[in-house]
Order: sequence, then structure tokens, then C-alpha cells
Amino acid sequence: MAHLNRRRRRPAATLVVVALCLVVTACGSQLDPDTVAGAAGTDSGTVNGVVTPGEPVDADGDGLVDPGVDPGADPDASADVGPGVDSSAPPGTDPGTPVTSDGPDVTPEENEPTGDGPAGDCDGFKNTTGITDDTITIANASDISGPVPGLFEASQQGVKAFVTYYNATEKLCGRSLELMNLDSRSDAGGDQQAYTKACAGAFAVVGSTSSQDAGGAATAQSCGIPDIRAFTVTPDRQNCSTCFSAYTVSTGQIAASLPKYYLQEQPDASQHVAILYADVDAARVNSESFAAGYEKAGMNVDLVQGIGVSEFNFAPYVQQMKDKDIDFVQYFGPYQFAIKLQQAMAQASFDPAVYLEDPTIYDSNYVEQSDGIGDGSEVYSPIQLLDNTKIPEMALYRAWLDQVAPGAVPNYYGLFAWSAARLFVEQATALGGKLSRASLVAELKKVKDWTGNGIHAPMAIGAKTTSPCIKILQLDGSTFKQVSPGDFMCGALIETGVN
Repeated sequence: MAHLNRRRRRPAATLVVVALCLVVTACGSQLDPDTVAGAAGTDSGTVNGVVTPGEPVDADGDGLVDPGVDPGADPDASADVGPGVDSSAPPGTDPGTPVTSDGPDVTPEENEPTGDGPAGDCDGFKNTTGITDDTITIANASDISGPVPGLFEASQQGVKAFVTYYNATEKLCGRSLELMNLDSRSDAGGDQQAYTKACAGAFAVVGSTSSQDAGGAATAQSCGIPDIRAFTVTPDRQNCSTCFSAYTVSTGQIAASLPKYYLQEQPDASQHVAILYADVDAARVNSESFAAGYEKAGMNVDLVQGIGVSEFNFAPYVQQMKDKDIDFVQYFGPYQFAIKLQQAMAQASFDPAVYLEDPTIYDSNYVEQSDGIGDGSEVYSPIQLLDNTKIPEMALYRAWLDQVAPGAVPNYYGLFAWSAARLFVEQATALGGKLSRASLVAELKKVKDWTGNGIHAPMAIGAKTTSPCIKILQLDGSTFKQVSPGDFMCGALIETGVN
């Protein structure tokens, strides 16, 4: 692979101090629902947002909690699509056009909301916490308020999109899904409080993403609630016995395919590696784990360095790398910090052969705000390209996202939240009358090679091990393109010994 020289232009980003190295990501242009409705292929519905009094509420009726809204506002706001709009119309259909109750039948069977497996017999189905004669309530607890308002709103949007898709045509033993949105507030205490409410009012928690997810781990486990997250961030959450995630990561493991790729494509640069990170616990542990894994694979890491989240002068860190003849830079942190680092690198005329990040910069905001300075940056990614709507499930996700959150950009966190919601529905449907919190947890422990119907790399849901499959993307102008061969590069896992 020939490395693309990064074009150096004027600085453009405003630095935002955040609590963790995870930020909302997005990529690709918004698709018109008319373009993808054929692949989505069902009619839409609405879902009631259940908001606990005292939390931020859904004042604008989009089914998502709204940061900064008076908690005393009406807690019964729902996801009404608006006056005069036919809520039964599929994405891309004229709202005034009548449609059949089951919608156009153009979605492949495996992309139907219940999957292609057999449904369990509903005999013996029992109401319990979060389940009534009419509804099954699932919660989503994600960071909405905090240092970066709306940080993981995409996770709530992804779950809402799938729930709306499901409720359009399906019921689980006569019950529709209802979504309870909770705000974990980018705070461990907020995460714990959200899970206390979920334990009391929801059957399961689905698609959550929280930067301080250790907070609610013990609460989720103690009440036995199935917690199918978009991501887990901390070892505490990874070790929770009732907690799983659509994107499985074990802190002490990295995919061997990543260092193998760079040892082949950039053998010289791979011997002069620096790993920098936003100096918070999760980023530090990940950086140390990657450094240990790279060394085991045959790369040479000369520098592992944290940069304080309040630091505005990145020049000394760039000078450190120049002094050590670094030619491969990997950074763990928000794209706002990444831009700051790359600006400092440009000012010091420091142009390593490789600049690599995790998927947090696979983001249209990064592309826009880096203003050309990020050109040539590379990303290791466990997801398919977000613009690849030839994949039926990707087209489906994008169409229903646009239905429930018009103008929202499809992104990394929303995609895994959608995947988590599908995983919940497929497993619950298969259990039928045997569905309970305990039985769902037991079935989740058996799930392996989960791809969310082809939108991401295989995930070992039950084993909670890091996926061994990745692809490498590179920013070329305004577009991220895949530069690694084939589909996903898969192989062994490297046990780093860091946790």
C-alpha cells in the first residue's frame, strides 16, 4: 500500500474536552430514503418513549431524551410522526399513499425483524418486570448530557430505528416493543442511576453506550437484567455476568491481523512506533495493551505517552516523537484531540509513514473539521463501509434511521446499537414462552459469530472476546476508502497480558 501524503492546510477544529476517548462517529452522506426503501422494504410504525420523571425528557416528541429540557416537562411525549402524516407508510413512501399492513415484501427473509430462525411457542409466556399483556419494555442508557451533550445519542437513535422497524409488522407473543430512554450522563453515578431505573421498569437494556460504564455494572448484574450493549468500555462492564455487547472487546486481546498487515505493508515504520492517548483510564489501558500486543507480533514500540485532556500544547509530544525517529503514530482519543495532534505534527514538519486511529475518526465531522490535515489518516475498523447499501442490512438501518431521526447521519455507534436490538429480538423470539431474564442471558452466552446480518465483523457475544477481524480504511480527500485486501482480515488473537 502506498501511503498518501497528507495535505497540510489551515487549522479548523475547536477542541472539546471530554471524559473519555470515545465520541460520536459518523461517515458518509445522508441517503434519501427513496434510494434505500427498496432494500428496507417494510412499513413503519411509532414507538412510545418512556421517560422516567426527573430525567431529561422527550420534549420534541422524537422518542429520545433531550439534554437541557426541564425535567418537569410532560413525561408522556411520544414518537408521534406529526399531524396529518400516515405513520404506516414505509420509508421513502409518500405519507398520503395507502400501504398494506405488512408493507412491501422485498426484504430478504434473513433481514426481517425476527431473523430467519424459528419462533418459539408462546405457550407459558408470563408477564414480569417490563412485560405487560401488550408491551415489552426495553431500556437504553447512553450518555446524552455531560461534557459533550448528545455524546451517544446515536445509540438511542439506532435502537429506536430497529424498534420502530419491528413494531411496524411484528409482535412478540402478542406484545409490541416499548423503548425507555435513560441518560447515563457521561458519569459513573449517572450510569448506576440509569440502571437502577432500568432494573425496576424494563425487561432488558439494549444498545447502550456509556463512557463511564463501570458505574452500572454491579447494578445490572445484581438485578439479573440482560444488558446487550452496543459497546463495553471498561473491564468492570466486560466482567458483568449479565452484560454483553454487539461489539465485543476484551481489553487484554488485540487482533493479530492488525500488526501483521503493517509488518507487511510498512515494515520499516513498524519498527519505530509511538502510541499516544487521551490521558483517561480506558485509553491508557487500551494503549498499553496494543503496545504489548504489537511487541509480541514483532513490531517495536518506542513510546507510549498520555496527553492530558486539558492540554492545548501538543508540540512537546511531537518533538518527543521526532527525537525518537518515530515513523508510525497511533492515537487513542476523540477526533477533536486527533486534529490538534495532527496540527502540531504539521507545524513541526513531522510526517510519519503511518498515522493510525481506532474507528472514532471514521466520522464526517472529523473529515470536515480536519480541513485536509487528516488526509491519509488510517483507521482499523470492525464494520462495513457505512455507504455500502448493497448490503441489505446496511440499507435497512439507514432507511429506518432516517425515518425516526430525519437528518441523522449513520454512524459507528448507531450501527452497533441497531445490531444489539436485532440480537435481542432474534433471541427473544426464539425463546417465545420460555422468555425470562435468566433464559435470555443463558441464550446470549451461546451466541458466536454474530455479524448483525452482515454489517460488521463476526463477534463472539457469549465469549466476550475481541473480534479477530478488521479492515483498514484510509481517508482519501473527503472519503474513507478500504485499503486492506478482501473483506475483513481475520486471524488469531494476541493475548497482551494487559487488563
